[in-house]
Amino acid sequence: MAEQERIALFIDGANLYATAKALNFDIDYKRLLREFQSKGRLVRAFYYTALVEDQEYSAIRPLIDWLDYNGYSVVTKPTKEFVDSTGRRKVKGNMDIELAVDAMEMSEHLDHIVLFSGDGDFRSLVEAIQRKGVRVSVVSTITTQPPMVADELRRQADEFVDIVQLVSKIGRDPGERMERMQRYQDRRQTASAGGGFDDHNA
Repeated sequence: MAEQERIALFIDGANLYATAKALNFDIDYKRLLREFQSKGRLVRAFYYTALVEDQEYSAIRPLIDWLDYNGYSVVTKPTKEFVDSTGRRKVKGNMDIELAVDAMEMSEHLDHIVLFSGDGDFRSLVEAIQRKGVRVSVVSTITTQPPMVADELRRQADEFVDIVQLVSKIGRDPGERMERMQRYQDRRQTASAGGGFDDHNA
């Protein structure tokens, strides 16, 4: 019966990126999708990230474009720039509310939510979803110093999965990164020359 379990992924993009970087590996998002499709009926895979507007080139843009074309529901919003009390310019780009609202709305159609984040602010969200009878797994890591996952979030989850256990299933060969970026740039140039932009093979 487990193969019929309705699953959704909620990926806190900035948090997952920081976790993978701390562990020195790249995530292969195609393999990540396949891994969870094999565990049940994957209803939706959300990816949340803030984007800096008015930037000529954003390092995250190729990833966002690829995810959008390849089975992920990408949720973005522009970052906000502000000056703090000490006069320093800061950039704010928190997607917690968007993720929480979507998770609460989707929960009635799901059996299992997989949250890719270590942010302790999500503890009360996890608790609320569990009260609706939905199982919640949290994917992050305790192997870094300090751990990337907040202790209260890890304790609240029905299951904590250390992403280190998934590296062999969702990790990318580091040599692929440069190749991939080159292919992406080549396609962008072709598209701007009027050839159209097809990013299905990123």
